[in-house]
Amino acid sequence: MSASIIVGLDGSEASGRAADAAADAARRHDLRLVLACVVPWSPYSFSTAEENERRTIDKEREAKSARERVLDPAIARLSATGDLSIEGVVRHGHPAETLVALAREHDAAWIIVGRVGQSRVRTLLFGSTPSSLIQLSPVPVLVVP
Repeated sequence: MSASIIVGLDGSEASGRAADAAADAARRHDLRLVLACVVPWSPYSFSTAEENERRTIDKEREAKSARERVLDPAIARLSATGDLSIEGVVRHGHPAETLVALAREHDAAWIIVGRVGQSRVRTLLFGSTPSSLIQLSPVPVLVVP
C-alpha cells in the first residue's frame, strides 16, 4: 500500500493550489505529504576546479533559498491544522525525473503538480514538467490548474 503523495512546488500560485489539493487527498486517504522543490541543475558542465568549487557553494545557497522561500512557508501553512504528516525535500536535477525518483523513494500513491503557464513556444521547444511527468511517472499524476 502506498504511503505518500509527492507534491512538486516551485513557489507559483499553481503549485500552492497543488499543495492544497494534495493536503485534501492526504487527509482523505491517510497519506503522508512529501513537498518537493526541485532546483534545475545539470551535473554535466565543463569547468575548472575553481568553477566546480563555486558550483558546490551555489548549489548549497540555492537549496537554502528554496527551503526558505518555497518549502518552509508551505509546510507552515499546511501543518497549521496539525492533522498532516509533512516532509520537505530540496533536490537538484531535472524536475520531472527527480519527482519520479522521489515517488519511488517514498512509495507514493501519486504525484501532484501545478500547471504553470509558459508560452506555447517554450512548451513546444522544451516541454513542461507536467508533460514529462505524465510520460515518466510509474504512478498517477494530478496536474492542478
